[in-house]
Amino acid sequence: MAEVSLSDLPADKAERYAVVRREIAAVIAGEPSHVARYATATSLLVQAFAPRFFWTGFYLVDPDKPSELVVGPYQGTLGCLRIPFGKGVCGAAAAQRATQLVPDVHAFPGHIACDSRSNSEIVVPVFDAAGRLAAVLDVDSTELAAFDVVDQAGLEAICADLLTTP
Repeated sequence: MAEVSLSDLPADKAERYAVVRREIAAVIAGEPSHVARYATATSLLVQAFAPRFFWTGFYLVDPDKPSELVVGPYQGTLGCLRIPFGKGVCGAAAAQRATQLVPDVHAFPGHIACDSRSNSEIVVPVFDAAGRLAAVLDVDSTELAAFDVVDQAGLEAICADLLTTP
């Protein structure tokens, strides 16, 4: 199994994402369980980007309620259990099928405050091989404007790899 150490990661954020992406790919290679893949990605992302990544995890499309997200593997404080499509930042990402980059969650209409310490957020959709929404990756920070286009590109690349056939 791969092991990531913060001291081994480059200081440059884009390079760091590239290294973490390779580490995630190496660990999940051959693993058919999506939950295991999501849990692995969450763990390695938190190791690589803490403390900026305050809450990191996945909300899965509920197969019994396909217009709702249900909390999946995550690291951080207690998360919201369910989020309807169109509600909050995660629900917006699910409804729009597009990454949401929010520098100030308090200014986001309909923001759901699962933890009031979160100040900025990025949410990236995860699609299956058929192009259907499977989940969203949600990353919160206590810092305002903690995420930018480099984070977006890095996280979108990682999410694109997660449901690739093992």
